Amino acid sequence: MNKKKLKKEKETTDSQQNSKSFFRRKKTCPFSGPDAMPIDYKDVKTLQKFISERGKIIPARISAVSAPKQRKLAQAIKRARTLALLPFVGNH
Repeated sequence: MNKKKLKKEKETTDSQQNSKSFFRRKKTCPFSGPDAMPIDYKDVKTLQKFISERGKIIPARISAVSAPKQRKLAQAIKRARTLALLPFVGNH
């Protein structure tokens, strides 16, 4: 009987801790909204913000870019790489 009681108490304290200890802020897409910057393959400074040090495109779950904008961003980065505006590989 004591084991059941302890188990119930432990479950309630764990759920209470998880709800209070962690707060996730809603990420917003930097390319959406009225003040949004356009996605353009010629704008190298903007594109470099979404490329890692090794030259990989940062995923949408980290950069908070919406799915349609992430596809346009990836296409713009690839075009800039083809035209030699961006490197394919990061600095060593």
